[in-house]
Amino acid sequence: MSNFLNKAFGFETGKHNVRTEILAGVTTFLTMAYILAVNPSIFSELKEMPGGAVFSATALAAIAGTLMMAFYAKKPFALAPGMGLNAFFVYTICLGMGYSWQFALTAVLLEGIIFVILTVTKVRTWLITAIPGTLKKAIGAGIGLFIAFLGCQNAGIIVDSESTLVSLGKISQGTALVAMLGLMVTAALVMLRVNGGVLIGIIVSTFIGLVVIDPATGAPVTQLARTETGFVQMISMPQSISPIFCKFEFSQILTWDMLVVVFTLLLLDIFDTMGTIIGVYQGESMIEKDEVDDLEKMFMADSVATICGACLGTNTTTTYVESAAGIGAGGRTGLTAFSTAVCFALALFFSPFFLSIPSAATAPALIVVGVMMMPAVKRIQWDDFAKSIPAFLTIIVIPLSCSISDGILMGVISYVVIHAIAGRYKEISVPMWILAGLFILRYILI
Repeated sequence: MSNFLNKAFGFETGKHNVRTEILAGVTTFLTMAYILAVNPSIFSELKEMPGGAVFSATALAAIAGTLMMAFYAKKPFALAPGMGLNAFFVYTICLGMGYSWQFALTAVLLEGIIFVILTVTKVRTWLITAIPGTLKKAIGAGIGLFIAFLGCQNAGIIVDSESTLVSLGKISQGTALVAMLGLMVTAALVMLRVNGGVLIGIIVSTFIGLVVIDPATGAPVTQLARTETGFVQMISMPQSISPIFCKFEFSQILTWDMLVVVFTLLLLDIFDTMGTIIGVYQGESMIEKDEVDDLEKMFMADSVATICGACLGTNTTTTYVESAAGIGAGGRTGLTAFSTAVCFALALFFSPFFLSIPSAATAPALIVVGVMMMPAVKRIQWDDFAKSIPAFLTIIVIPLSCSISDGILMGVISYVVIHAIAGRYKEISVPMWILAGLFILRYILI
């Protein structure tokens, strides 16, 4: 068995623990399972794409991409149709530019094919090596803040404000109360080094939600799915993806708009994935040097997953930052990713059960993982403003814009501009000049 686990997932007996890897995979799934509900909701704006089909496509894309990561790259990262990328698909390409969802799926397919080419030619790895170490450390810290911010926002700890954009919610009631109580439990378990502490925190928070009433709805925070007759529902059959499967529109692949859309998708996805992988590794101190082993394999898994997602009928499939929750719980091998994929497969049939876990229950895990990723800040040269200002912009733009790629883009542009103003041209590599130019072009185009 140990020999099989080693060949299949890179699992090493004595160094890794099966129970820990499986619990880590389940933890990752629980923190990212929201995409199963969010994606159909966003795609509901496109009346021609059935919600049930989108749900099934979302789960299948996550399974395909995460299995590729598990068996090929042997890394503990999970993939699924990306947040932000789904909004770009629906609101920008379809509703904004007026193109059909078939046109958008074609753009995603082309993006995936180009990604495969860029990965085989090692261009994506070249991009990572071109990013200065200071910015890589900043990416990890920025993602940590981003994850924690998402957790606070999902739980209602942080809410919208017309005057200040965001404000503190009513933490003594409803979802925020469940999240705060869950955070105390999760923090205690993590400090006591309890195996699976983050996952246990999610489960405990879910049970707390059964007895805490949400003032906004007058119902418990944790809502169990029920049948029309009132019985608790746990199982349902997945719906067919035939209405959206391989529905491409190749007649406009040579148009200017298609070029702009594909270029934008490339930038968004490549730096979301790069930021997630580098940021999570840096935050967990899983490596001491700036390179990530087997980077090409991880990028290839991401590239192939995007092609699969397009064929299945959903938006760009990307590596999820919530993978940090599983890695924070001790996941280190492809067995963690495999466990996450199994959970997505089960979700196809147990969607009522999995979708009953409220965002307030996963928020404590995201907040704790955010804390785990902050040590990278200590290694930034804060006394050198030419480096610290771009690093700070990267850290702050990622959570405030809710975009890893925008944070990286702003960091690279400011790094080049500030070093040029300071006359420190020798510290700007040729790739950094090229990247800065491309990033500026991206903001000009869209």
